[in-house]
Amino acid sequence: MPTLILLLSLWLLNIIGCQKTESGPIYQGQVEVIGICDNYTLRELNGGLDTTLVAASWTNPATNLTYTDAFALENPCDFPDAFQVGDTFSFRVVSRASNCIRCLAYYPTPPKLLTIQVVEP
Repeated sequence: MPTLILLLSLWLLNIIGCQKTESGPIYQGQVEVIGICDNYTLRELNGGLDTTLVAASWTNPATNLTYTDAFALENPCDFPDAFQVGDTFSFRVVSRASNCIRCLAYYPTPPKLLTIQVVEP
């Protein structure tokens, strides 16, 4: 019985240790472009994000439309599929690596890329 309790305790500690909670400021974003192969262009709306992390002004060469405070999504596999162009959401910038397998079809995106976590407002 003590061995079972010890194994159960180790298992629970492992589960708790693997659940990484992110912290940091929360920003507002908007989906601007959903290109082929999940090439997203997003925009930060409330101006609180470090300006070195976003393109102050970026023109999409495929459409000739210009976007402000734009960035490309580094981790599209973690981005909800339900979002459509124009949808707004809350997010935080995270530093975890993206283990996302993507196709290599090209669609233009801003030169600045961010890994984000969508959060509930």
